Amino acid sequence: LKVSNQNLIEDSKKELIVMGRNTEIIIEKNGTNVAMYKIPYGSKLFTKPDHPVKKGQKICEWDPYTLPVISETDGIVNFVDLIDGASITDATDEATGISSKVVLDWRGQSKNLDLKPRITLRDSKGKVVKKADDNEARYYLVPETILSVEDGDKVNAGDVLARLPKATSKTKDITGGLPRVAELFEARKPKEGAIIAENDGKIEFGKEVRGKLKITIKSKTGIESSYLIPKGKQVNFNPGEEIKKGEYLLDGSPAPHDILRILGVEALANYFIDEVQEVYRLQGVIINDKHIEVIVRQMLRKVEIKTSGDTPFLVGELVDKIDLDELNKKLVSEGKTPAKVDPVLLGITKASLQTKSFISAASFQETTRVLTEAAIKGKIDVLHGLKENVIVGRLIPAGTGDSTFKYSKIARERDMELQNSKVKTPEQLEVTK
Repeated sequence: LKVSNQNLIEDSKKELIVMGRNTEIIIEKNGTNVAMYKIPYGSKLFTKPDHPVKKGQKICEWDPYTLPVISETDGIVNFVDLIDGASITDATDEATGISSKVVLDWRGQSKNLDLKPRITLRDSKGKVVKKADDNEARYYLVPETILSVEDGDKVNAGDVLARLPKATSKTKDITGGLPRVAELFEARKPKEGAIIAENDGKIEFGKEVRGKLKITIKSKTGIESSYLIPKGKQVNFNPGEEIKKGEYLLDGSPAPHDILRILGVEALANYFIDEVQEVYRLQGVIINDKHIEVIVRQMLRKVEIKTSGDTPFLVGELVDKIDLDELNKKLVSEGKTPAKVDPVLLGITKASLQTKSFISAASFQETTRVLTEAAIKGKIDVLHGLKENVIVGRLIPAGTGDSTFKYSKIARERDMELQNSKVKTPEQLEVTK
């Protein structure tokens, strides 16, 4: 058993608690990765890293309904800005009858209240305890957080200080799952999307801007990125903590465009495959990854010109990736400057309408607009694809049809050569006269 992005602490019961936000468990056999699982923050790990595991053995467990706030060090609990009736109240669970303290949305009580409810860990002398990363042990709380400790309690590293109930996710069966697949392939932005860190660095909490919390990530090299977090949302990191590029500041479904921009094409393809396969695997449907990869390839067919170089394109223009690669190769061989581009993700509807073949595009959607545009621009369809050949009643350029196309092309070229050789020049015509 291997653990990547390892960040583990041992609690008072000698159990390993996962403190990383991007931790993965990898099962290795003879140097090959047999299985890989992403485990959430706060999971209990039952097997130590680099120890052998057997099939069916329980490796870890976690509470799927709550997001825990876990102590990273020993200390005495001190409530700060947790005022009874203003930012905290007693609530009783109707099902169990258990009473617990719940954090209120203090911003709705009064505009004059400038509170930052948090749990601070102090030592016996009253000084704030420092964590392993030399930051002070302060844990900020959002509304609806249920407290698991009382003011003045002594806690150990790995103890749960509070729990934030997770919003119940939509059904992942085929009825709830297929709209999710459609959302992915249309490259739509999720309603409550995750926020991905654009760079490595240290987190700093700023002031509220228009009811949203401003968070800045500052790297050692001076790169900064800022984000506005909606109120009431639980941020996965505390002030002063280190974050890595690609980690989620907020939980949720990330926007595919953000994954492409920050993490690249490979990460986007892996994300698409995992998300789509999850829906179908729950139904026992086995789909080969290559089918999803082909769709993603078509969605990434266009690129946006960043710097035009010696190409005839304008900055910001969308061009076909294959055509541009050929042109760039030609320019490099001639010693000229190639164009620099950014990959662009198009939804399948838009990608289908952006195809070179106007016959193929017209057969899909917006037929009138596509044909009108083709007529105005005087487009010529060379019939390279499958759809356009089926529509006009020709053999498709695949399988035996491909070889037929090849031979017919050779035959045409030979016919042209013969015709050219038979055409008499003006000098030959003079001789015959």
